Amino acid sequence: MPATPHGSATATNSPAREGVPLLVYLHGGGFVFCDLDTHDRTCRRIARACAVDVLAVDYRLAPEHPHPAALDDALAVLRWARPAAVAGDSAGGFLAAAACLALRDEGGPLPGLQALVCPNTDLTLALPSVEEKGTGHGLDADALAYFAAAYVPDPARRAAVSPLHAADVSGLPPALIVTAEHDALRDEGDAYAQRLSAAGVSVRHRCEPGLEHGFIQGMDLTDPAAAAAHDRFFADLRALVPRRHRAAG
Repeated sequence: MPATPHGSATATNSPAREGVPLLVYLHGGGFVFCDLDTHDRTCRRIARACAVDVLAVDYRLAPEHPHPAALDDALAVLRWARPAAVAGDSAGGFLAAAACLALRDEGGPLPGLQALVCPNTDLTLALPSVEEKGTGHGLDADALAYFAAAYVPDPARRAAVSPLHAADVSGLPPALIVTAEHDALRDEGDAYAQRLSAAGVSVRHRCEPGLEHGFIQGMDLTDPAAAAAHDRFFADLRALVPRRHRAAG
């Protein structure tokens, strides 16, 4: 099914209410599962805590729809909505980062902020945390291998489509990148933050101690440390989302 925008707080005939910044959200799920319903609470909490309207994207899933279907859906929504920010967790973080690269390459328009939570940025899965944290922490290395193969079946193409391996990461929107200590994807999120910063992109980056992958999804209900991490993420997001954004390009 094509991308379907789903607003947590949207006006009937507009992607956002007048004077309220619009954030496009791309859900996680390894490119193969999750949907608007699984991430509805997260999107509503972002809308309330950050004073934004949220437009969630029901992008097509692998393996039935491999790369670039999900990215194409994300790009279609971003080109139409011209949001103040794009955000995503896990695979959604991958799509948000990849979409910003694609929009830059085609000349815009660009969101004013990219917010990535525990993002997948390297489908080669070559960094140490995949092995170090890939067992017993909620996101296993074998699951990651399956997700990468479902989204990009040809191993030879995985580096080429991964944001971490982009030849040039300059000229991208400012980034908020939050990783987690016990996440198999930790190192690639940290490395992407470092690459952006080295290329002159403004980056606010934090690795949350003691937390696992997916902490943004409901872990606040049972874990005080996750709840505190949510509060920090919301505070950063509210501070960094442009309030008078005019999409570049």
